[in-house]
Amino acid sequence: MDPDAVAKAFVEHYYSTFDSNRAGLANLYQNGSMLSFEGEKFMGSTSIVAKLTGLPFLQCQHHITTVDCQPSGPAGGMLVFVSGNLQLSGEQHALKFSQMFHLMPTPQGSFYVLNDIFRLNYA
Repeated sequence: MDPDAVAKAFVEHYYSTFDSNRAGLANLYQNGSMLSFEGEKFMGSTSIVAKLTGLPFLQCQHHITTVDCQPSGPAGGMLVFVSGNLQLSGEQHALKFSQMFHLMPTPQGSFYVLNDIFRLNYA
C-alpha cells in the first residue's frame, strides 16, 4: 500500500462527495469519529454529517493545493493534511482552508475518518 496514493484517492473522493452530496460523507465516519470545525467539536457520524449538511451554503467547489500524509501508529492509520481554496457559489473570492484527517483502517480493507479538523485560513 502506497500511503501517498491512498491519501490522494481519499482526498479526491472526500471533496468530490462534499461538493456534490454532503450527506454521502456519512459512510466515511463512525460513532467514535470526531470533527473539529472552526473550533466547534462534533462526535459521531450522525452529528458530523448534520453539521456538514447544515452549513449555510448549498453549493461549493474545493480546489486542492497540497496533500501531505504520514503513516500513524502500529494499527495502520494515516495522517492526511490538506490545504486549498473553497469557492462558494455566488462569491467572488475563494476562501483558503486547511484540513487534517486521521484515517484508520477498517476490517474490510478501506479507511474511515477517526479525526477531522477543519479551519479557514485568514490572511
